[in-house]
Amino acid sequence: MGARVTAVSRSGDHDFSKPTQSSIRLLAGLGVEGDAHLGVTVQHRSRVAQDPTQPNLRQVHLIHEELFAEVARAGFEVLPGQLGENVTTAGIDLLALPVGTLLRLGGEAVVEVTGLRNPCLQIDMFRDGLLKQVVGRDEDGGIVRKSGIMGIVITGGEVRPGDPVAVDLPRGPHRPLERV
Repeated sequence: MGARVTAVSRSGDHDFSKPTQSSIRLLAGLGVEGDAHLGVTVQHRSRVAQDPTQPNLRQVHLIHEELFAEVARAGFEVLPGQLGENVTTAGIDLLALPVGTLLRLGGEAVVEVTGLRNPCLQIDMFRDGLLKQVVGRDEDGGIVRKSGIMGIVITGGEVRPGDPVAVDLPRGPHRPLERV
């Protein structure tokens, strides 16, 4: 089976976790309808405090469900939506995608990958010690962020569990993901 959506989530409040839904609607240039992070400009509270006029490069948060299996081996139970993601996927290495990758979710929606989610201390407030599982160091001492990727909605549409995920890589050199 190819890459697919395994769960979708949203919350109209700035809660850490988001309840799963039977479907979500992505709105072009805005994000997830009914989600607290919907907007042209940044909606993440700490980013709004810094500069509320900056563009919202974090309209949609995606996590690979393989992360849940990885943290389970360390004793942490995490379910879809609990880390605040809007779309949970399987069968695709989201963290290896370059900036500018287009993800086609289902029959209509298209999300452009903008960067990595920067895990914060709220992860430890959710499950004590979990932050160390989703942030690590590579062999050169560089920070490795594993808590998903962020994107902007290019084309809106409904997204449901079971929908296929197709990947369109950008032309030009591979630009590795950085935190956004």
